[in-house]
Amino acid sequence: MTIEMAAPETPEIVEFPEYGDYESDCPARLAVDIFGNSWLTVIVYTLRDGPLRPIELQRSIGGISQKMLTQTLRRMERMGLLDRRRYAEAPPRVEYELTAAGRDLLTPILALGVWADRHGDAVRAALYGDPED
Repeated sequence: MTIEMAAPETPEIVEFPEYGDYESDCPARLAVDIFGNSWLTVIVYTLRDGPLRPIELQRSIGGISQKMLTQTLRRMERMGLLDRRRYAEAPPRVEYELTAAGRDLLTPILALGVWADRHGDAVRAALYGDPED
């Protein structure tokens, strides 16, 4: 899937109320926490086109254990980033879908993907050296 994004604009500066150093309720700290969890952003991106069952998520993502997927989905549900829908069927069926807050996370996730596409090779070369050297 190719994602086209407009040229980056200067980000809007948001003024937050005064927070002490590293206060737990600081919105910026929450954002860093969200993006610090690599599986969370991958799950948001994977759910971008609509609801999926846990097994479909695990197959789409690859490399995530059932335990880590379950833990991350539960955490995301508590955070209000996705909804869990249970269907009264035999066997029981569960689907996960992004909430409005979860869908809004796609904007910075896609922007980060564009940045990685533009600058990833240069950063890797700076860290590990040019493989052609």
